Amino acid sequence: MAEARSRRTSPNSPAPRRATTDPDWLADVAGLSFQEARTALELAMAQLQADSLEVEEMAGLYQRAEAYANRCETVLRQVEQEVIEWDNAQPTTP
Repeated sequence: MAEARSRRTSPNSPAPRRATTDPDWLADVAGLSFQEARTALELAMAQLQADSLEVEEMAGLYQRAEAYANRCETVLRQVEQEVIEWDNAQPTTP
């Protein structure tokens, strides 16, 4: 299952032209770990800097990069909340 997910969200493949209307890739991004999303973001940014992209591809790739960045931020917030909750649950020592 995870392997199939990674193949569908492979950051090395060109962004699909249906990026704005295809909910599958958004669902796949939502399931990425922080490291997976960060790597995909880095690869997308490298592709965006290439001169060979068509405008439509660039727009779709930008949307994917933004989704990867948002996923990273979401994971970081979740971890931060877990740390706060864990810290608050620890007994205080005098």
